[in-house]
Amino acid sequence: MKIAILPGDGIGPEIIAQAVKVLKVFQGEGQPLELEYAPIGGAGYDASGDPLPEDTLRLAQQSDAVLLGAVGGYQYDSLPRSLRPEQGLLRIRKGLNLFANLRPALLYPELASASTLRPEVVSGLDIMILRELTGDIYFGQPRGIRILDSGERQGFDTMTYTESEIRRVAHVGFQIALKRAGASGTGKLCSVDKANVLDTSMFWREVVTEVAKEYPSVELSHMYVDNAAMQLVRAPRQFDVILTGNIFGDILSDEASMLTGSIGMLPSASLDASNKGLYEPCHGSAPDIAGKDLANPLATILSLAMMMRYTFSCEDIAQRIETAVRKTLQLGLRTADIAEPGMDRIGTNAMGDAVVAAIAN
Repeated sequence: MKIAILPGDGIGPEIIAQAVKVLKVFQGEGQPLELEYAPIGGAGYDASGDPLPEDTLRLAQQSDAVLLGAVGGYQYDSLPRSLRPEQGLLRIRKGLNLFANLRPALLYPELASASTLRPEVVSGLDIMILRELTGDIYFGQPRGIRILDSGERQGFDTMTYTESEIRRVAHVGFQIALKRAGASGTGKLCSVDKANVLDTSMFWREVVTEVAKEYPSVELSHMYVDNAAMQLVRAPRQFDVILTGNIFGDILSDEASMLTGSIGMLPSASLDASNKGLYEPCHGSAPDIAGKDLANPLATILSLAMMMRYTFSCEDIAQRIETAVRKTLQLGLRTADIAEPGMDRIGTNAMGDAVVAAIAN
């Protein structure tokens, strides 16, 4: 199991260090884990003038899975667009053909009161958001800034999807819905678009509907993205699997993160057609708290559980990690982002140590 470790920027190295502690537990038990580090994002720019150095991409391509911290920092904001840390993240997703982004939004019972919504609205929440990751307006061409005949400047981007891009991610969505249905046999998938306005979304809805015919036991529904955003805060438990495009998925998954109490609790997996994956927390680099032992490492640790489940098919290890996180929360241990008023708070390192102890026990 060769894993490329890309700490990145800001709090990235701190949270990655806690995840590596967890990996070393299983390494000590005899799991054949090989870990190799490389820079990405601002760290990549600092090392070689490129947010995705060639050696980093090569390592990622040669590895079975990639664990990434976060990218970005204020000091890079003045760089040309092509050299900014975020471009490293976009390019590695494209370079590895990671088209399916899985973002679970699961509310742990211990954190129900940490959600911004009332406990009776969010208790029992368990949603999987599947975001297409390599198409859409983030990658469409042409794009740029131009000067019109009138002399006024205009910025423009292009939203585009091919049929094959939609079909492959739709199949992933329906398969996830079937797995989550389990013994009940009836899954639910809500495809989110803006088909009342955008031609791209009209086409998206048409192709998803065609793919649905291959999965008769999955209940397909469609919802406009603005309504989906509203429904996520009105009645989020109506959803099981949400399938959507790149830009809509980016926004909705961050919204869903607050239902769980903190974006610091949300892991993610980005997979290719063979389930090789890049695993990272959904949150950013948080440069304002970097180096202060304040960051919540649980999303990164939970990303390891997803890695074991989806890339390495080690369901037992995945469940041990998830159980350890639950035990840690049940003990009342909280980082600042998930602590209620009056609760004691622990730091990044202490939270990592607590999860390691829970795994050992």
